[in-house]
Amino acid sequence: MNLQEEIVMSKHGQTVKGETGSEGIVDARQLGRPKMLVLGVQHMFAMFGATVLVPALTGLNVSTTLLFAGLGTLLFHFLAKGKVPAFLGSSFAFLAGYAAIAPKGDPRLLPYACFGVACAALIYFIMAVLVKIFGGARVMRFFPPIVTGPIIIAIGLNLSQTAIDSCADNWGLALVAIAIIVVCNIWGKGMIKIIPIILGVIGSYLFAAATGNVDWQPVREAAWFGLPIHLDQTVFSLFGNADKTLLINAVITIMPIALATVVEHIGDISAISSTVGKNFIRDPGLHRTLAGDGLATMIAALFGAPANTTYGENTGVLNLTKVFDPRVVRIAALLACLFSFSPKLGSVITCMPTATMGGVSLVLYGMIAAVGVRNIVENKVDFTKSRNVIIAALILVLSIGIKYSAAGAITFVIGSLTISLSGLAIGALIGILLNAFLPGKDYKFDEEKPDDTKVNFQI
Repeated sequence: MNLQEEIVMSKHGQTVKGETGSEGIVDARQLGRPKMLVLGVQHMFAMFGATVLVPALTGLNVSTTLLFAGLGTLLFHFLAKGKVPAFLGSSFAFLAGYAAIAPKGDPRLLPYACFGVACAALIYFIMAVLVKIFGGARVMRFFPPIVTGPIIIAIGLNLSQTAIDSCADNWGLALVAIAIIVVCNIWGKGMIKIIPIILGVIGSYLFAAATGNVDWQPVREAAWFGLPIHLDQTVFSLFGNADKTLLINAVITIMPIALATVVEHIGDISAISSTVGKNFIRDPGLHRTLAGDGLATMIAALFGAPANTTYGENTGVLNLTKVFDPRVVRIAALLACLFSFSPKLGSVITCMPTATMGGVSLVLYGMIAAVGVRNIVENKVDFTKSRNVIIAALILVLSIGIKYSAAGAITFVIGSLTISLSGLAIGALIGILLNAFLPGKDYKFDEEKPDDTKVNFQI
């Protein structure tokens, strides 16, 4: 009998009722500590590739990222009463924000971008309070697919130039990554189909190493053990010498992205609910999961790690193993914290060729844009209505047009401060206002079937 069979069978060959009360779900403690550890390791590997990919793309520290992915997950579980088997890893949605504030991972500017992400977490808290007071259905009327869909499309397309520039460093390595991702995603089976991005990274990296395109010197020089937090890379390093204009611009540029990630969060929690067979939107409540995700993101950003988000990869693992016990996910979180204390592991990631990251980014950023298209299509947004055409058109044209204009932003002066509004910030704001005031709103958020959001940035 294999592990999966043992998971769904008791010692007497009958289905077991776990703590969720659903048949076929086992209290993971019945499996014994060794098997619980194996399942925890599996969850850690499922999140690992995508989680470390974000710092590799942005210039943030890999070890810090792993630490706060683990700590953020544990914090989320605490606020969600330990009921939701979700893992929180690095969010791809904020890549556009990091690129806008800290181009090419400029270490002097990354703390400003992190400050913007920490402030974006306030959107989660505001939404959590509103959901608690008014209910999810009334709040989500202001964030229908006709608004969030075009915003997500713009997030992906705004990053396109960065991907092309990175690929240009070595198109051969980039094409290897792209080919592996396409093959695994189209013809792969099981976990191969779930993690094509990770496999593309590994395949292109190995090809680069075999062809002499990797400088291993930083790996050889890195220590096996070290502290994952570096104060000079945190938001706290800005105290006393911060550029106020940059701080304000970071907040204005990055905060609107949270409007899309909030909807992503709801979609992820809905997917986990569907997988487990419990409505986590109601119990422990959407307000609790939003607060947990927001707090995890805020703390991570303050200490120089990427924004966190609930991971679709780990939901896939839940579906494959049929073990829905949140304790297994918490084991993965503890393992991530443990791995964060190895700088040598982080140096392996930072030595990855630029073109490998470019090939992966080319697909990834395109997929982010495609998620926005899917959000619109699957929710059957009616483009025969003029209001919907106008909202989508203005969000897309403002977001992308301003990004690629000569100035790259709309700038104005208030007193001694120079404020720059990114295209994404302006597009999101205009879209939300138009949706609120134009007649003909018809979107209804269904708390019994909230997966209608169809938003998931995890690939």
